[in-house]
Amino acid sequence: MASKSSTFPLTIVFTNLFKGFPKLLLTNVIFAVPFAVFFGIFYAINTLSGLNSNFILLLTIIPLFPFYSGVVQVSAHISQGRLDVSVFQNFVAAVKDNFLRFFIHGIVAYLAVFFSYWSISLYARLGGQNWIFFVLLAISIIIAVFFLFMFFYIPSMTVTFDISMKNIYKNSFLMSFGELKHNIIAVFGLVLLFAICTTVVICCSASAVAIMIATIFLALFIIPSVAAFIINSAVYKRMYVMIVDNSAQSRNVDKKMSEKRSELADRKNKNKPVTPDIEELKKLEIDENADMEEYIYFNGRMMKRKTVLKLKQEALENDKEKK
Repeated sequence: MASKSSTFPLTIVFTNLFKGFPKLLLTNVIFAVPFAVFFGIFYAINTLSGLNSNFILLLTIIPLFPFYSGVVQVSAHISQGRLDVSVFQNFVAAVKDNFLRFFIHGIVAYLAVFFSYWSISLYARLGGQNWIFFVLLAISIIIAVFFLFMFFYIPSMTVTFDISMKNIYKNSFLMSFGELKHNIIAVFGLVLLFAICTTVVICCSASAVAIMIATIFLALFIIPSVAAFIINSAVYKRMYVMIVDNSAQSRNVDKKMSEKRSELADRKNKNKPVTPDIEELKKLEIDENADMEEYIYFNGRMMKRKTVLKLKQEALENDKEKK
């Protein structure tokens, strides 16, 4: 395992944060639209129904989570130093490609928050009656923490790799305790962000209106992408290397991704249409003697060699039938 200085260089993190902050802010502006819409809907339902329950407001997580995929993808690029990322293009592409998967992630996240909050609150109240409830409280807190750690990886893994939901959750579960050092670094970064935001709100404490404005501004325009940036800065590289399972191969994929972005940029500058995927498949050279389970880069995602080979064979067969 690489040393901390090589895997999490603090100076590079702050450099990427400051240089990429305008794009992180733009990402939040885009994300703020569905955030405001869905929160407004559930706030109205909560108020008009008279339930006044935080769990109704938290339902916002489920329909909002697909749009969080755009935040994750843009912040992942910036956290890895790819500061030339096109915010709107990547945001829309991430939502389009991962909508259903992130909707499912949203349901899982809501259930995790619901049961964690319910169990911790319940056992904390009952602890005074019997000490055994404090044991259950401790277990509930540990489970909640590992749910948090899993969701450090689930979103980034989904937007980066073309792997099954089963493997996404399995790998995220393993990394939740297997990469404990990086998870703690991510938590420390989030605590620091929370402390800064809390300080800003406290500075506005002289006016209730100022507190409300500061809270809304931070929640909509600062926290989402900066929090995702902090998480990706801490865990993305280790997740990437572990999934690809070879650091040399990882560097090769990065090179291909860079070449692909340059190619797309050149075509855009020359106002040439992007070659359809079927043409890319027909031109793609695939070594059929290599490991079929190995991941290769194609069409903006990491896919298994056997999957890309199958797509190419189908494209060639369809082309022959048309002729």
